[in-house]
Amino acid sequence: MKIFISPNDGVPIYLQIVQQIKHLVASRRLRPGQELPPIRDLAQELLINPNTVARAYRELEAAGLVTSRRGAGTHICDEGSPLARKERLKILNDRIDALLAEADQLDVDFEQVTEMIGKRHKAMHGE
Repeated sequence: MKIFISPNDGVPIYLQIVQQIKHLVASRRLRPGQELPPIRDLAQELLINPNTVARAYRELEAAGLVTSRRGAGTHICDEGSPLARKERLKILNDRIDALLAEADQLDVDFEQVTEMIGKRHKAMHGE
């Protein structure tokens, strides 16, 4: 699991960690049951205070994305958090927005875009 922080981007570091872990879960690069790095290890890797990582993990637990047990570590929830689905849909919505904006700039109408998507879908699924 690779997390990158940017101390100068205006977003608190713990939120950067939360957002990136949510994205990793939504993109299925972190799977249900998978253990997150121990707080001290991740803090050392990111060169930040362990309290910052602990706060991020608490936020993720409050959101229902992870479970933490003293001595057993922090794991991605097994039951497939609705948050993970929500994050996946958010990622797709962002990409759809970008596609529609680009289509507008290229003067491609909506019907052409949907036709192109249909053709790509068929090609990807061997239809």
